Amino acid sequence: MRGISTIIVRGFLTSLLGLLSLGVGLGECAAAGETRSPVAIQFSLDRPIDASAAPFVLAANKGLFSSEGLAVNINVASGSQDGIARVAAGTSDLALVDINELIRFRDKPGARPIKAVFVLFNKAPYAIIARKSRGIQALSDIDGKTLGVAEGDLAIRLWPALARQNGIKAASVKQNRISAAVREPMLSAGQVDAVTGFSYLSGVNLRDRGVPADDLAVLRYADYGCEAYGFALIVNPAFAASRPEAVKGFLRAVMAGTHLAIKDPTRAAEEVVSRMDGGSRDLELERWHAVIRDNILTTEVRRNGIGGIDPVRFERSVDQIAEDFKFQKRPAAADIFDDSFLPAPGGRMIN
Repeated sequence: MRGISTIIVRGFLTSLLGLLSLGVGLGECAAAGETRSPVAIQFSLDRPIDASAAPFVLAANKGLFSSEGLAVNINVASGSQDGIARVAAGTSDLALVDINELIRFRDKPGARPIKAVFVLFNKAPYAIIARKSRGIQALSDIDGKTLGVAEGDLAIRLWPALARQNGIKAASVKQNRISAAVREPMLSAGQVDAVTGFSYLSGVNLRDRGVPADDLAVLRYADYGCEAYGFALIVNPAFAASRPEAVKGFLRAVMAGTHLAIKDPTRAAEEVVSRMDGGSRDLELERWHAVIRDNILTTEVRRNGIGGIDPVRFERSVDQIAEDFKFQKRPAAADIFDDSFLPAPGGRMIN
C-alpha cells in the first residue's frame, strides 16, 4: 500500500509540474504575442512633407519606429491649428506643430490640457525675407517699406515684439495681406519689398524661382532677439496616460532619425523626395542644411541636448507673445511642456 501511495503522489506531482510548465509556457507565448503586436500611432505633420520632416521620414523608412514596437501612420494637417485640433479630438495621437500656436490654444476656455513633449526646432524659423535691391539689408531698413503678409502667417504674430526690441515703429511698415500662394511670386516680381514667412521655406523657394542669392536678405527673427521655440511634438493626454512607453519610444525613434538625417543630409533629402510629389533633391537638400544650421543644431542644443526647453528662455518667449496676444491666464513652462517622456540629457546629445 505504501508503494502504491508513493506512486500516486509522484504521479500527482508530475502532473502538477506539467500543468505549471504549461501555464508558464502559455504566459510566455502571450507575452511574446503582446511584444509582436505593435502599438498603432496616428501622427500628424502640420504641413505637406518637405525637408523639415526628414527625422520622421527616416524614422519610418529605416525601421526606427517599428524597432520601438510602433506602427506609425503619418498624415498631413492643414496647419498647426488643425494639427492641435486633431490631437485634442483624439483623431491623432501625436502631431508636429508650432509650439507658439499651442501656447495660444491652451489659453482658450475649455482647451484640452495638451502639452508638448519634444522640441525639434530649438529656434523658430520666423523670418522677413527681402530683396536687397529694394534697399533692405538689415532689419532696420524695413522702416517705411511694404511687407507682404500671407493669410494665417505665424511670423507676423511676433512682429510687434521684434519691432519694439529693435527700435522700429511697427506702424511705419505697411502690411499688404496676400495669399500664401502668391507670397514668393509677388516678392520676386517686386510688388512688395519683403514678406514674412519661414526662413527655410520662402528663402529657399525664392532662390529656386530665380532670385539671385546675393539679392536676398533673410532676416531671421532669432538673430534679432526673438526667443521663441519652433516646431514641437504634442501628444493627446489620454494616449500619453495609457501608452507612456509608446510615447517614449516615438521620441527615441525621432531622435535617432534626426541623428541619421544630420549625419547624411544628402541621403535624408533623397528619402524626403521619395515621399513628395515632384520634389527636387537639390532643393530639399538646401532646405535641410538651412534647418540644421538655423533651427536644430543651436548653441543651446549642443550644450543641453535636443528636445527640451530652458524654462527661463521660455518665460521670455511668452512675454514676447503677450505683446500681440492678451492672455486670460499667462502660462508657465510646466503648463505647456512635459519633459517626463524625454531621455536623460546624456541621451539627447546630438551633433
